[in-house]
Amino acid sequence: MAEHRTMQRHALLEAARTLLSEGGTEALTFPALAERTGLARSSVYEYFRSRAAVVEELCAVDFPRWAAEVESAMAEAATPQGQIEAYVRQQLALAGDRRHRAVVAISAGELDQGAREQIRAAHGGLITMTVEALEALGHAEPRLAAVLIQGLVDAAVRRIELAVEDPEVVTEAVVTMALRAAGGPS
Repeated sequence: MAEHRTMQRHALLEAARTLLSEGGTEALTFPALAERTGLARSSVYEYFRSRAAVVEELCAVDFPRWAAEVESAMAEAATPQGQIEAYVRQQLALAGDRRHRAVVAISAGELDQGAREQIRAAHGGLITMTVEALEALGHAEPRLAAVLIQGLVDAAVRRIELAVEDPEVVTEAVVTMALRAAGGPS
């Protein structure tokens, strides 16, 4: 029975990711989750009490995986500049990932305070990854620079999603700006 519940919960989260990445927060409804998973609408409430609870669970599951991928890319870099570059490139590479598209859709929507705090905390963890590299570069304000670099990444993700410019052009521009902000070579 526990294994069945775990599988159903996993199926609901997969359906939520798909709904969010395809249609944004408006698409994430319990009737849509029920339809995607073949469950009765009332059964969805047995797993999640609200839409915000689904969002919180997605954040709890997906943000750590995403952060681990960014952290792994940074760990492979030999220099602080390389770490900053890996941080930017990996996040932009993940921008097309369904998990990321779901998180972006979540972030843009109307959420309760608990879900917002969870998203803020996860983003804070990503930002913290660059502070050490910025300190190694001797940056005078490493925390501020890290926040601003993340702002560049966030803006680049939005730009890539608009599909106005080639994603590679956006990526190269952001890497250049981030390295300049970090005090590394352009």
